Formats: sequence, C-alpha cells, structure tokens
Amino acid sequence: MSERSASDELNVLGEPLQPCNFDPETGYLRDGHCRDIGRDPGRHEICGVMTEDFLLYSKDQGNDLMTPRPEFNFPGLDPGDHWCLCIGRWQEAKDAGHTPPVVLQATARSVLAEVSLETLKSCAAGDTAESD
Repeated sequence: MSERSASDELNVLGEPLQPCNFDPETGYLRDGHCRDIGRDPGRHEICGVMTEDFLLYSKDQGNDLMTPRPEFNFPGLDPGDHWCLCIGRWQEAKDAGHTPPVVLQATARSVLAEVSLETLKSCAAGDTAESD
C-alpha cells in the first residue's frame, strides 16, 4: 500500500494539513509535515511550538531536542521553532504542566483518536504561522 501525500491528509480542523516547519525540516519523513505514517511508532503527528519550558522538560525526560546532532543532520531546536511531536510525549508534557502550544492547522487529524479537539484548542498557539 502506498502512503498518502501530505496534500491528501486533513488536520484536526478537517481542513487540508498544512506544513509544520521546513527549517529545520520536521516530521517522521522530514518532509515538513506532522503526518499519520503507519510505520512511525512514535506518532509524530502534533505540530508544537517549542518553548524553553518544554525543551528543558523534554531534556529532563531523556529527549534532548536542544543539542545539535550533526550525525543525524539535526541542528537542535530553539524556543519558537515548530516541530512534530509524538502524541504520547505531548500528552505527558501537558499532564506535567509543560505543554507546548499546538498549531492546529499543521496537526494531523489522526490525533483526535487520542486527544480531543477541545483539549487541542485549549492549547492552540496564538500565532500559527510557520516558523522561519
């Protein structure tokens, strides 16, 4: 079975899925989109806006997103960057009080099987424009 293109997917608002970020390029496929990819065990489907609080929390949990890793072509993230997050990690951060804002237009509709639209809207980013 072939994978759908990002343009065929919908976001949590029922609209065409928008890109999350191209610089640094994010998503399981590094195509800039937080897509529902069956072979992605982490389910990188929530487009989050990085905050210092979330980045420090994630590092404390063993997932350092701030440190560049050239061997993986990963520049490291800064506050304000948009990044596709695993649903489980996002929920864990929310439960612990470290929720990064969500870009609804760039978050895959499949997330609604795990997180309610009401919850996502309550955590929506004020500025949903793509990060530079």
